[in-house]
Amino acid sequence: MLSEDRIVIASDVNPRDGIGVEIFRKNELVVEIFRDDTEKTRTITVFKENISLELLEESIAIFKKEIPWVFIDYDKLGQRN
Repeated sequence: MLSEDRIVIASDVNPRDGIGVEIFRKNELVVEIFRDDTEKTRTITVFKENISLELLEESIAIFKKEIPWVFIDYDKLGQRN
C-alpha cells in the first residue's frame, strides 16, 4: 500500500447486510471487498478501470486480516424469519 492509501472498514445493513473493507487511493475509492451475511457471499468491486495486481492482492490480504471469515447466521440467532 502507498502512503496515500486509506483503508476503511464499513458495515452495511440496507439493502445488503454485512461488512467489508474499502480501499482509497488519493481519496478515490478504488476497491471494495464485502462479506454479505444474508447472501453468504464475498465479493470484490473495482471502481477504476485498471488497478495493479499488487493492490488487489494487498486488498484481499487486508480483508482476510480485518474481516471475520465466518458469516453471521441470523436464523440461528433468531433474528430473522
